[in-house]
Amino acid sequence: MFMDEMRFGQQGTLTRVWARRGSRPTAIKQTRYEWVYLYAAVEPKTGFSSALLAPHVNTGTFNEFLKILSHEVEPRDHVVLIMDQAGWHVSKGVKMPGNITNLLLPPYSPELNPVERLIGHLRSHHLSNRAYDGYDQLLQAGTQAYRALTPATIRTVCRCDYLTRGRHA
Repeated sequence: MFMDEMRFGQQGTLTRVWARRGSRPTAIKQTRYEWVYLYAAVEPKTGFSSALLAPHVNTGTFNEFLKILSHEVEPRDHVVLIMDQAGWHVSKGVKMPGNITNLLLPPYSPELNPVERLIGHLRSHHLSNRAYDGYDQLLQAGTQAYRALTPATIRTVCRCDYLTRGRHA
């Protein structure tokens, strides 16, 4: 499985919108500073995923995400969790459950992590060009966005040809 975190909030993300030629569409841009963090792990081949929405990104919250993931996989499964080298992923305080082994990606290699594409998908399809009243509304929007993902969408967005054996370009 691959995992990463994303931050979204009141600062928002501006994306392209459809508009009549010659018109100047407006977009919402807030200047308030509340955020929600999404921790997500996906298995690109099956579309299985696990997620946690939280107010912080740190070792303690990462440990809570690992507990959730550990309980959501089948009892006999062992997860190899592929992730970047963020400080909270490599901290001495990380408590890796017995059914999860971490595998760290090389530094500065987001192109190797398909969750990066899923993050872009969530931003462009569900979380951009919107205004949020506060943390609770951000949390609700993040929950709705993640629940809108289907295994088929995850398989499509997170597809990794470099993981499939026997495929030649």
